[in-house]
Amino acid sequence: MAPTAQTDRFVHDRLPVDADMPALRFDLLPELQLPEQLNLVHELLDRAGDKGFAERPMLRSPGLTLTYAQAAARVCAIHQVLVQDLALEPGNRVLLRGGNSIGMALVWLAVARAGMVAVATMPLLRAKELGDIIDKAQPVLALCDAKLMDELQLAQAQAPVLRRIVVFNSGDVEATTSMEAMALRKSGRFDACPTAGTDIAMLAFTSGTTGKPKAAVHTHRDLLAACETWPRHVLRARADDIVMGSPPLAFTFGLGGMLVFPMWAGASVFFPDIPYTPQAMAQLMYVSGATICYTAPTFYRQMAPFIKALHAERGAPPPLRICVSAGEALPDATRQLWKEASGIEMLDGIGATEMFHIFVSAAPQDVRRGAIGKVVPGYVAKVVDDNGVEVPLGTVGKLAVQGPTGCKYMDDPRQAAYVQNGWNHPGDAFLQDADGYFFYQARTDDMIITAGYNVGAPEVEDALLRHPAIAECGVIGKPDAERGMVVKAFCVLKSGQAGDAALVRALQDHVKASIAPYKYPREIEFVQSLPRTETGKLQRFRLKQP
Repeated sequence: MAPTAQTDRFVHDRLPVDADMPALRFDLLPELQLPEQLNLVHELLDRAGDKGFAERPMLRSPGLTLTYAQAAARVCAIHQVLVQDLALEPGNRVLLRGGNSIGMALVWLAVARAGMVAVATMPLLRAKELGDIIDKAQPVLALCDAKLMDELQLAQAQAPVLRRIVVFNSGDVEATTSMEAMALRKSGRFDACPTAGTDIAMLAFTSGTTGKPKAAVHTHRDLLAACETWPRHVLRARADDIVMGSPPLAFTFGLGGMLVFPMWAGASVFFPDIPYTPQAMAQLMYVSGATICYTAPTFYRQMAPFIKALHAERGAPPPLRICVSAGEALPDATRQLWKEASGIEMLDGIGATEMFHIFVSAAPQDVRRGAIGKVVPGYVAKVVDDNGVEVPLGTVGKLAVQGPTGCKYMDDPRQAAYVQNGWNHPGDAFLQDADGYFFYQARTDDMIITAGYNVGAPEVEDALLRHPAIAECGVIGKPDAERGMVVKAFCVLKSGQAGDAALVRALQDHVKASIAPYKYPREIEFVQSLPRTETGKLQRFRLKQP
């Protein structure tokens, strides 16, 4: 095993005990035989020239395009600032606060290249939430987008461990304390930190669909191994691809899709200078020339009418060739709506922050309606009962996964629930058919058991979304003295629709005609909006609160 380069052992010392660690599988693909010493940024960026990518565009925005060689020079300069000016050492945690931008991508890469631990945070987090992350991760430095300083400064006032904040994207290179200004004073070669593959690259804080977030640990080897699975065998991005999407770089779905995986393929990423709305995103698909898009099902559904209108106006579809949906269950109604609008069969997948990225998926040519897909090459998966015993095909059970990545919570007793006997249990209920396709049912804690029947909330949501009055919906199980639970739906109506008793009956009849009648929602509540995380995931636990 290669020697660690991380002299600060804070995260290493808080990894799970061996008995609670996942079994990591590198025997399932020859390309998973990675060297013991590796630095993911050295492999993906410093060696881009070896792969012929040096002069290809890597990072794009409306006002700037950086080639791989130019980005590498800037990352190297920031690395020098971290070590020479800020006196950080390998293994130190660095909190990153910023939206999706070239500046955020560069500082993330520099932190990992320097052998430090990147702790990226969602831009919408407030001081208390940032304080919880600071308390757990104990970062010694924060790199913050100049527009997002207020909440971080409030958090810093309560967190003496966070000694310094340095701004980036300041727009003022004359400000001598900004990262851009300090980096401009650096030049020359500066070697990447010689990290072991098992050294820590990042802490990924879960996005909070179930309440208190956890810190998932990922190593340099984890991220490079992930590149050799879903991106190589299912996504199949090309060097001429332009990637765009809404998932934040602080979310592993976004970090993989919007930075790490494009770099592995030699592709480029487009970061807009305006917030994504469904209408803006649809227009930017034409403006940017994007060929790959990542976003959540809700966004695809909201974009569909704009894409349809732009197609008619311009006389041509957008340049897209791949549309990736993940982050939450993809209703078939949304898949068909998007296909009708764009002509593209969506690439669905399920992954987990704890596993870094997608492990069950299907390429568009292999789609089976209603199924997410098959296990991604490099992983193995099965459906098990409460005792971890595999259930017969066609039977609903809990998903268990193994592969080259796995859950490693930092200092968290919930590790023992996620990893059992070396298998990762993401908390999803599935069934598998005879052809190996996996059909998502629900989060295991969202399975509704009503009068002895199992009802998956996503199935009911898909049925409701097929009704022309419904814009969005969320379904939960509500405690009931007679039935144990009843199915309750929260529905956001399209403009012009009246949420009255007649519509409730119409929706109930619609569901009864679409799926097994016992699955219909006995209660329907009309709401203005649904609670979602910044990544678009529905927060059902908030719908369950009185």
